[in-house]
Amino acid sequence: MKRIVFYVICMILSVSAIAQEAPTLYDESLDGVQQIKAATEQAAKENKYVVCQVGGNWCPWCIRFDKFITDDAEIHELIDANFVYIHVNYSKANKNLQAMAMLGNPGRFGFPVLVILNGNGQVIHIQNSAYLEEGQGYSRAKVLEFFQQWTPAAVTTLK
Repeated sequence: MKRIVFYVICMILSVSAIAQEAPTLYDESLDGVQQIKAATEQAAKENKYVVCQVGGNWCPWCIRFDKFITDDAEIHELIDANFVYIHVNYSKANKNLQAMAMLGNPGRFGFPVLVILNGNGQVIHIQNSAYLEEGQGYSRAKVLEFFQQWTPAAVTTLK
């Protein structure tokens, strides 16, 4: 009986520890429209674009993508130099329907989905993140190429 109680307590503590460590990249209380407007204003001032990573804390691939781009110094620096990066929440509790409409209803591509906006808030690209995957993670080469191809300089340069 003591063993059973011990195992039950261990399981409860393990589940509690895992729940406390769950990432909260997406703030469900934010109004996505206001979030996008603020990011767009900042991007216009800094001559950058906006990247909206649309998804939710419920999405393991959303968390995985954020960790991937944060942990890779070169990708992280490229993003910081060229983009205002925001996490736009889509969840059962807050679907941010107006924000989704502003972003061209990108959920049709699955999650996470990346939406690039110019400084005027105009959608210039929607990226299905599945094309950036490799195995059980993301391809460094594909992710790096994606962000390089959508910098303001790359988009406005005639080739």
